[in-house]
Amino acid sequence: MTDAPAMEMPVEEFSRLAQAIEAEVGRVIVGQRDVVRGVLICILAGRHALLEGVPGLGKTMLIRTLADALDLKFARIQFTPDLMPADITGTDILEENEHGRKVKVFQPGPVFANLVLADEINRATPKTQSALLEAMQEQTVTVANRSYRLEPPFFVLATQNPLEMEGTYPLPEAQLDRFMFKVNVQYPSVSDLVTVLERTTGVDVPAARKIADGRQIIHMGKLALGTPVASHVSEYVARLVVATHPEDPSAPPLVKTYVRYGASPRGAQALIVGAKINALLEGRFNVAFDDVQAVAAPALRHRLLLNFEGQADGVSPDAIIEDVLKTVEK
Repeated sequence: MTDAPAMEMPVEEFSRLAQAIEAEVGRVIVGQRDVVRGVLICILAGRHALLEGVPGLGKTMLIRTLADALDLKFARIQFTPDLMPADITGTDILEENEHGRKVKVFQPGPVFANLVLADEINRATPKTQSALLEAMQEQTVTVANRSYRLEPPFFVLATQNPLEMEGTYPLPEAQLDRFMFKVNVQYPSVSDLVTVLERTTGVDVPAARKIADGRQIIHMGKLALGTPVASHVSEYVARLVVATHPEDPSAPPLVKTYVRYGASPRGAQALIVGAKINALLEGRFNVAFDDVQAVAAPALRHRLLLNFEGQADGVSPDAIIEDVLKTVEK
């Protein structure tokens, strides 16, 4: 799928398509509206999302359902301790040409897709996890000193189990920073669980229909990135991010006590882009402070590195972010 020429898309069409995607996913996935919204924001931004939750909460099903609703080339990589980097990126193989000679031919790996599901990404070793770094940042893959472009749109939707579980490896900070959002998947309520049982234990299991294709996703992303942001909103985002650094005078007490390193400039970018898309999803073409606050937790929670006291006291990054939002003036 190649990038299409620029095409104007009205805000109404953006909202219609986005709402249709959310509704179609909702036919299959019960509840988890905040999770669906967070992942959809990352997809429309052309960036990557990390979903964390204990096994069995439907993380993989959610991503598969999104792949069904979007007419995109889909690939699933099951991360295991014995997975090798070449199993992700691909490798050169020897093939016999028409002259009977052995020649090297590049065999693309599963990363050569539009939507890549990296399932249980923290069950693989850090070396294998890092094989995705170049693809996530540059949208290229380098094998044997040759670079190959990945076809747009391209995004990685990764799932991981909580780090307390056995057989997990923490993701490197550099890779965590390349995920636009980290979305926490919570256990369903009683009523949602009843609906899950009704939908999934019978003969007919619902499946999502195609709602949009890659070209439409690209144009929706261009419209979102072109959404204007007032200078006072950008300044508010900058002050929020700076306040997550413990050495800054504006940092609230929780940050100074429990944070070792604050959010990176990518965190500020995620806040701005996420706020733009959130405003459009709400049918507005102006970005408000509320849009920034709506995406603050998923944009920043994986970018705050706690110190020893924070880890020992079991402090939640979300609690620190909430404290920052209360402290920094609009």
